[in-house]
Amino acid sequence: MKLETKRLILRPWNSSDAESLFEYAKDPDVGPIAGWPPHKSLDESKAVIKNVLNGKECYAICLKENNRAIGSIELKLNGHTNMSDKNDECELGYWLGKEFWKNGYMTEAVKELIRYGFEELGMNVIWCGYYDGNIKSKGLQEKCGFTYYRTTPNIKLTLLDEYRTGHTNILTKEKWMNLK
Repeated sequence: MKLETKRLILRPWNSSDAESLFEYAKDPDVGPIAGWPPHKSLDESKAVIKNVLNGKECYAICLKENNRAIGSIELKLNGHTNMSDKNDECELGYWLGKEFWKNGYMTEAVKELIRYGFEELGMNVIWCGYYDGNIKSKGLQEKCGFTYYRTTPNIKLTLLDEYRTGHTNILTKEKWMNLK
């Protein structure tokens, strides 16, 4: 499955994306704010593509001009999210390489995946979250129509061996339809 926007291609990850993934995922400003440690090697990035970025609705965010992966976006369906156990609800997750921040790429990708989730996957609710301090993600979610749902303290981030406060936002299909 491949999705397209004005400037982006959202497509499945493949092993040839490992160098690009490593280039952006090794940056300490990218992963930790989202709850995962910077990648330490190309082999680690290869393993992440094989074992983590392999969800049914997980996509590499690529610029149309060169089809090179610059980030990741995913709708985590029932069984792969702890935000809901309903088949018509999912969780949105994403990250973008730092050199591509502040260009509107993530807003473009998020809006397309929201559209896809509601119109083509039959979702009625999309959940999204961020950890304390991630004001970029908070702002992006608000810009895309998500509204505050709850705050959860002391979430264990196993990959970073620490605890954080998480904030959960929600977007219903009905609200999204009204925003279109």
